[in-house]
Amino acid sequence: MTDMLEDEDETGARKRALSNRQVLGFVARFWKRRPVLFGLGVGLTLVAVAFDLALPYASGYLVDTVATKPRGDAQAWSALAIFVGVYFAFAVVRNIAHRFWIPLAARNMEEMTNESFAKVQAFSSDWHADSFAGATVRKLTRAMWGYDSVTDAVTIWLGPGVIVLIGLSIAMLVRQPLAGIISLVVVAAYLTVNLVITERYVRPSNLKSNALDSKIGGALADAVTSNPTVKSFGAETREAERLAKVTAQWRDAVMVTWSRFTDVWLGQNLLLVVLQAGLTGAMVWGWAQGTATPGDVAFAITAFMLMSGYLRNLGENIRMLQKGLDDTEDVAAWTRLAPQIADDPHAPDFQPGPGAIEFQDVTFRYKAAGAPLYDRFSLKIAPGERVALVGPTGSGKSTFVKLIQRLHDLQDGAVVIDGQDVSTVKQASLRRAIAVVPQDPALFHRTLFENIAYGKPDATREEVEDAAIKARAHEFILRLPKGYDTLVGERGIKLSGGERQRVAIARAFLADAPILVLDEATSSLDVETEGHVQEAAEALMEGRTTIVIAHRLSTVRGADRILVFQGGRVVEEGRHAELTAKGGVYARLNAISAGVA
Repeated sequence: MTDMLEDEDETGARKRALSNRQVLGFVARFWKRRPVLFGLGVGLTLVAVAFDLALPYASGYLVDTVATKPRGDAQAWSALAIFVGVYFAFAVVRNIAHRFWIPLAARNMEEMTNESFAKVQAFSSDWHADSFAGATVRKLTRAMWGYDSVTDAVTIWLGPGVIVLIGLSIAMLVRQPLAGIISLVVVAAYLTVNLVITERYVRPSNLKSNALDSKIGGALADAVTSNPTVKSFGAETREAERLAKVTAQWRDAVMVTWSRFTDVWLGQNLLLVVLQAGLTGAMVWGWAQGTATPGDVAFAITAFMLMSGYLRNLGENIRMLQKGLDDTEDVAAWTRLAPQIADDPHAPDFQPGPGAIEFQDVTFRYKAAGAPLYDRFSLKIAPGERVALVGPTGSGKSTFVKLIQRLHDLQDGAVVIDGQDVSTVKQASLRRAIAVVPQDPALFHRTLFENIAYGKPDATREEVEDAAIKARAHEFILRLPKGYDTLVGERGIKLSGGERQRVAIARAFLADAPILVLDEATSSLDVETEGHVQEAAEALMEGRTTIVIAHRLSTVRGADRILVFQGGRVVEEGRHAELTAKGGVYARLNAISAGVA
């Protein structure tokens, strides 16, 4: 089923592909950001093209001079100096032009990657849940180099190449009309073959192989990040076989793509043979008829050498251009995708207060669900109150927290915190006012200092250590070889579950947010570790509005209020003793939790 869904995603991606013009427009927007660098690069490239166009004239002049002047005539040496000087000038000017293209490309590639990453970061939790992280990374890095390929192809090779080809064809038309006509026809046919056939014949297979390339990235990231699970089931061979199926699909697709590129290359070389035979044949025929000089023949031969080089480059660079456009297409499409949860352009920052939370007639439905989870749901939580959310899986507990953080938008109603509708303030500022300690904290593969300071990037060493002491983490950190400078591994794999929890609690201490969410923070820990974490959590809850999500009801007995969720509604609320005495849903859940039922 997973493979079927992934195949459907690839097909969908191909259907949603942007046109070449749209992707090229996306790339061109980056060129416009640095008009001086771009203008100097283009200007110097055109000067180099002018010297290139002059080379056949210099060659023809040299041959005519040698053919008509007596041996040792000084004019022949002048003609030679002109011939060598023209090529030298071309090489120098072309090299200088590249020195403007280099900073233009490097800075634009940097900005494209940074902005695309920021765009991806702004997408909703649903978007990330539907996307392979590895595939997303692959698309980002591929687009950066796609920009480089497109820029090189258009500005350094294709543009100058077309100017040289047309210029030489016109010059040929003036010197020998038949040769000029042959040249123009072959150049037009060459461009048509490359542009039309490459887009219509090669591009569809290239998009498919790109989608499978992204799929490889997704499969690799999925297996590598889940390596502990793979090892625990002894499933290395099974994962290798799973990847082999994906790489086999990519192999078959990329062989088709490369074969089609080779087909186009064959057509290009046949047209070069026609050009060679036509140009030189027409000039030799003109010489035989007395209408062309030896210099004209030399002009034609030099022109053909130049044109064949440009045409070969043209073919290669049209292929490079197409591949670059295809590699950039995903990121270009992302720029057209509006954030699923967007801030109003004039939204103010959230102003943290004492932590009063209110749900006002909230109606909310997940996009894949038929019926709303919450239907005109209302609830108030007082500042500083400790509220526990309990209930079966799918009853709406985690959704409650997600809506407070505005990870989803409502269909109706409002979530109000400290008198501010969360949909009207900037999301980032809102979330900074809510500290979350999840069941399985995901740490960055960075130092312990950096992980704790993540909630307050400008924190001092003393502040970080103070937060770690409050979280009961300082002692185990000092026992590590590098202390606070210890790298924790991807997702914190080098630490135990209890250690990761205490680092997450230290991070929450440092963030000093008025609202705290403890999401099953001790459910997967042993009794002794749970005690340490619970002590740290108790200290953290002091003076904050706290929401505790728990299945182990022993952890919520001290809550000011317990809300029992069922089907998106609060069916019971009160303190532990009251609800137990009631004999209702909570009493049954408590009995199950205690192992009585």
